[in-house]
Amino acid sequence: MKKYICDLTVADAIRLHQRCILLKLTRDEILPPMKCGQFTEVRIDATPSVLLRRPISIHRIDKEKNELWLLVQTVGGGTQHLAQLRKGDLLNVMLPLGNGFTLPDTPCQTLLVGGGVGVAPLLQLGVDLKGLGCHSTFLLGARTANDVLQVKEFEQVGDVYVTTEDGSMGEQGFVTQHSLLKRKEVFDKIYCCGPKPMMMAVTRYAHEHGVWCEVSLENRMACGVGACLCCVEKTKEGHRCVCTDGPVFNINDLTWLI
Repeated sequence: MKKYICDLTVADAIRLHQRCILLKLTRDEILPPMKCGQFTEVRIDATPSVLLRRPISIHRIDKEKNELWLLVQTVGGGTQHLAQLRKGDLLNVMLPLGNGFTLPDTPCQTLLVGGGVGVAPLLQLGVDLKGLGCHSTFLLGARTANDVLQVKEFEQVGDVYVTTEDGSMGEQGFVTQHSLLKRKEVFDKIYCCGPKPMMMAVTRYAHEHGVWCEVSLENRMACGVGACLCCVEKTKEGHRCVCTDGPVFNINDLTWLI
């Protein structure tokens, strides 16, 4: 897909909790075409210590309002600057980048597993799956109830189950320990994004049950165009740049099961 660099206006900046903000971006012209699972690289202005753009997953594409949603977790100087943006501010964005999720050809049962801010790319995926007639089940994991993000939005496109490490919401434990996965539920496809140990556990579950599965990797992506080689991941065909060959990979292409 063609890549664009454009200034987007903050239509809304919603503080979800102390370390996470939802940015809704728009512009007068129609936003460029984007796919679920792709990501953006945003420029951090007025912060001399931050030289590189920051990769942010595409969270939601609201075509009716001509809005792009970005879910931002503050982990350093760059993302802390993004969290200070307010309605009317401009943000320079390069998009869309990478390859997105593979959508099914026919309606099916899908399981979408997300951990922490890794839930971000799963919302638009759920919207697209619902539009194809698929039934989606979301399994969301976080440390505490305060860290569980966008539950109401996910409930609009599928069934939602939650795990928290401290048991403050949903079942206590990790997502791969949820009772949902111990039932005789039949899923045709599994999609996953979050911390690597969690994704590797989901990969083993999918492999053991013979379920097709894609994961969205969160390797450090500095340039977004495959030039810096910061995000390289080992695959069965050699080392690949997550920012250009991914971030979405089929688990059979990775070496996690070897």
